[in-house]
Amino acid sequence: MPTPIDTLRAEFVAALGAAGTESDLKALRDQYLGRKGGAIAGLMKAVAGAPADERPALGRLANELKQEIEAAIDAKRDALASSRPPAGAVDVTLPGRPAILGRLHPLTQLRTRIEAIFARQGYEIIDGPETEDDWHNFEALNMPPEHPARDMQDTLYLAKPWARGGASAPQATARDERPASLLRTHTSAMQIRYMESHEPPVRIIAPGRVYRRDNLDLTHTPMFQQVEGLVVGEGVTMGDLKGTLIGFLRELFTPETPVVFRPSFFPYTEPSADVFIGCQQCKGSGCAMCKRTGFIEILGCGMVHPAVFEAVGYDTAKITGFAFGVGIERLALLMHGVEDIRLFYENDLRFLEQFPL
Repeated sequence: MPTPIDTLRAEFVAALGAAGTESDLKALRDQYLGRKGGAIAGLMKAVAGAPADERPALGRLANELKQEIEAAIDAKRDALASSRPPAGAVDVTLPGRPAILGRLHPLTQLRTRIEAIFARQGYEIIDGPETEDDWHNFEALNMPPEHPARDMQDTLYLAKPWARGGASAPQATARDERPASLLRTHTSAMQIRYMESHEPPVRIIAPGRVYRRDNLDLTHTPMFQQVEGLVVGEGVTMGDLKGTLIGFLRELFTPETPVVFRPSFFPYTEPSADVFIGCQQCKGSGCAMCKRTGFIEILGCGMVHPAVFEAVGYDTAKITGFAFGVGIERLALLMHGVEDIRLFYENDLRFLEQFPL
């Protein structure tokens, strides 16, 4: 028949097996070895009350149990310590931390979406230099040096590549006498470069950064992005232009978006038009954004002027074409209801994180 000492030993062995942390071992030591209320202390009191002839044997057994418990707790503590990884080690059992993923800038998202719309319609997407010459940026687009439309561009001119002199400077030609280096004011220059090396038919869009001497404010920035389009071929009409832009704008905004064309002037198109859409904020009822008109101007367009075709050697008796241009920032302001264009360039994550893919 088991004695109280055997019973206490069995209870301790079971409790030790369940202990898995330092705090568990501390609680176990207090439970069995505590001076006040500990199981061994209670056992010793029981030995003191035993008959005199049984005390020596019971005392020896109680002391042996106490030593067993102390040794077992110390051994379990050492085993737990050896199983812990060293300081600074990686605990591979911990769950992984989710990676912080970046996202495309809202203007990049919009440019990609615009490119996808026109790519589905068979347009080629082209690129070109941001530093241009006067011929491609102005004169080939029917804007000679004295043309008043140049005042609308407020151009940032640069020095000629050989302006600092040197024996290797090339011989100037008649075209070199014009201001030869500038930051392009529109991506229409890319259309000229493309037509100079490609015969009709032409169907392209030219997205990219452009530069003007604008002060940074709510609606202007000295660097912004444009997408310009060009279609050239036999029998291209103003009806083709209207159908293309109405389809583009209604896919970009909503299928019910009102689109209005109003006569305008651009030196490289004739006839020309400004395109307005129904205000996305007030839905046409009139608000401060649309100046109570219900419509907002969004882009310019028109039929390509014959002088532009003559500059690139196209036969104006056989071909016609249309062109259009739109600012990506302007579209973003309207689509997202943002009133300050500077927010797109200040890299404030609180703003940028509002535009998930």
